[in-house]
Amino acid sequence: MESASFELDAPIGVIADTHGTLRDEALTLLVGCGLIVHLGDVGSRAQDAAILTRLAELAPLYAVRGNVDTAAWAEDLPWHRDLVVNGWRLHLVHDIADFDATTPCDAVLHGHSHKARNEWRDGRLWFNPGGAGRRRFSLPLTLGKLWAEETALRSAILHLPL
Repeated sequence: MESASFELDAPIGVIADTHGTLRDEALTLLVGCGLIVHLGDVGSRAQDAAILTRLAELAPLYAVRGNVDTAAWAEDLPWHRDLVVNGWRLHLVHDIADFDATTPCDAVLHGHSHKARNEWRDGRLWFNPGGAGRRRFSLPLTLGKLWAEETALRSAILHLPL
């Protein structure tokens, strides 16, 4: 499993389930982030790799592979990834069903359901930024931000202003 460590003064942008659509509104909300993570389902077409390229222009980008990421470019994306930001251990996975509860982490960042989730349970933050690409059912379009501060890990779900 791939791992990286960072010291940041800026928030972490968290996006998932773009499904081939990167909205200008999402980009606007991610400006100023010190790091961006994409939690999978970038898209299934060859040209969808451009979504990751565009996000990486805003800040260092780390992504995991989702179930629709089937194009050849996605084969290099890991299914799981660990990051340490200001001492906080973040575990990235697309589908929460693929999370191993014995994984040492302070936060589980996941996507897949398109349903935003921001809750502390059993001493861990369980965070799903929701879907930021194509609308699914009647769910809102959202992304998230995390602030990894010295004494607290804070999180928020942001609704795209459409």
